[in-house]
Amino acid sequence: MREFRRIRVRAIVTSMIAAIIQARMGSERFPGKVAKDILGKPMLQHEIERLKTAKLVDKVLVATTDKQKDDAVAEIATMSGVEYFRGSEKDVLHRFYEAAVSSNADVVVRVTGDCPLHDPDVLDLVVRRFRDMGVDYAKTPANYPEGLDTEVFSFTALELANKNARLPSEREHVTPYLRNHPEMFKLDYEWTLGDFNHSSYHWSVDTAEDFWFVEKVYEYLYKKGSVFHMQDIVALLKARPELTEINKGGTGYEGLEKSRLEDEKFMKHHG
Repeated sequence: MREFRRIRVRAIVTSMIAAIIQARMGSERFPGKVAKDILGKPMLQHEIERLKTAKLVDKVLVATTDKQKDDAVAEIATMSGVEYFRGSEKDVLHRFYEAAVSSNADVVVRVTGDCPLHDPDVLDLVVRRFRDMGVDYAKTPANYPEGLDTEVFSFTALELANKNARLPSEREHVTPYLRNHPEMFKLDYEWTLGDFNHSSYHWSVDTAEDFWFVEKVYEYLYKKGSVFHMQDIVALLKARPELTEINKGGTGYEGLEKSRLEDEKFMKHHG
């Protein structure tokens, strides 16, 4: 495994870095959320436009499903000036892997299409961390808000996960296999940056209340041709704390917890 790490570290010197946004219209709690309108644009288009301004990412593309209902997602990607890949609805890991293959990525940045407040500076931050630490996998500082979640990993690590992952959570959420196998991959340790703790903020869109919260943030901060950042949102919430009451109680990680329950059933069934 040491040889694998040496090969990967040499490769990132001239690597192609692709940010892949996984997105689909299907959602149990808030169907069609990625196409919901915010100030005249689909929510997903806002996110794509923001992430395209990241300086250390060579390409942004959308990984959606091959279901007819996700024609809308492909149209939003095209409208936003990025490529898209269509694959399995259920096996998200395989869809993500095939999207990475199609983009010729050496390094992959994973984000989800329900994070319209995502910050391009955070993408650059985690890519830089990945490079500086010489790891196979890195993620957002633990003290940052949920909804800015960013994962960066080598294509080689993704390829191994796609080949070997078996648990439902590993197939649905793409990266758990990497974190579940520290004996195989060099994982960055949990880290923080800055003298604050914003980890209690919930900025992704999982429910209608989450969408209303995001909509309000855009109404206050969005300006055509510019990008607002994490610190701008935090300043807004300090000035108008009532906004945090709109979607109070959500975590953004309910789907992962549900998958872990499926893992337990899977393991009992398969011994």
